[in-house]
Amino acid sequence: MPSLRRVSIAPMMGRTDRHFRYFLRLISRHAWLYTEMVVVPALLRGDRKRLLDFDPTEHPLALQLGGSDPATLAECARMAEQWGYDEINLNIGCPSNRVTAGRFGACLMADPDLVARCVEAMRRAVSTPITVKHRIGIDDMDRYEDLSRFVRIVASGGCEVFIIHARKAWLQGISPRKNRSVPPLRHEFSHAIKRDFPHVEIVTNGGIDNLDSVAMHLGTLDGVMIGRAAYEDPYLLAGVDQRFYGDTTPPLSRPEVWERLIPYIERQIAGGGIASRITRHLFGLYRGLPGARAWRQRLSSEVGRRAI
Repeated sequence: MPSLRRVSIAPMMGRTDRHFRYFLRLISRHAWLYTEMVVVPALLRGDRKRLLDFDPTEHPLALQLGGSDPATLAECARMAEQWGYDEINLNIGCPSNRVTAGRFGACLMADPDLVARCVEAMRRAVSTPITVKHRIGIDDMDRYEDLSRFVRIVASGGCEVFIIHARKAWLQGISPRKNRSVPPLRHEFSHAIKRDFPHVEIVTNGGIDNLDSVAMHLGTLDGVMIGRAAYEDPYLLAGVDQRFYGDTTPPLSRPEVWERLIPYIERQIAGGGIASRITRHLFGLYRGLPGARAWRQRLSSEVGRRAI
């Protein structure tokens, strides 16, 4: 049976909030969506409703957690299941100094035994699928053998889905932004992992910006995750449902997407929200087309802020 995660949208801080996810769901009914990373202390001590609430139309939807303590991750997994998420994803890929100082994110690739214990604790706590998103390596720990060992140990904790950002992460010396582009892409590592671990689901991520590339990877892998390209050119997803999920329903046109968004924006404003927090995600809707600049200007204008 083909994976439901054939195409997914990467968790992106400051981008994949509930408004952007609602917008994307108007373009694709099937692409798997992810929240921004939610760190465990914030969820345990903060405003859970603000951090966890989503619109029912966003399904299928995964919550990404950042943490490294099995007990508190299990507690957060229970919250996520109660909220109705379709998947709980553990972030083992973020390279920022703050994340590393908190001992979670990409630095945990050096401790696969701990990651396995985290996965095992969450799996015991919930029936919702637990997945891991990680790099192909960190610093000088970047051989295929290192990645294979990581996957083998974490799989022993019960992880059945690995989302591989096909770049290693430098934990010192370069910024998180440069970590998204400077280390070379090694998608061949993802393909080799699928060959060596055929029983687990493998999704590759990194630098994929067109549907032909998605199709190429799906010849071997279970899924492809698209990141920045989906934010910069969201209508890219308009071809996903028919091409990769066999859905014969034609996608909404760009004007139809905007028309469907207006009532949503009005509801948010009526509830005390600010229109620009939604419209800021829409600048790429007409990317590459005549009139794209006028569209961006419209969104930036008073009309765009009021959404009328």
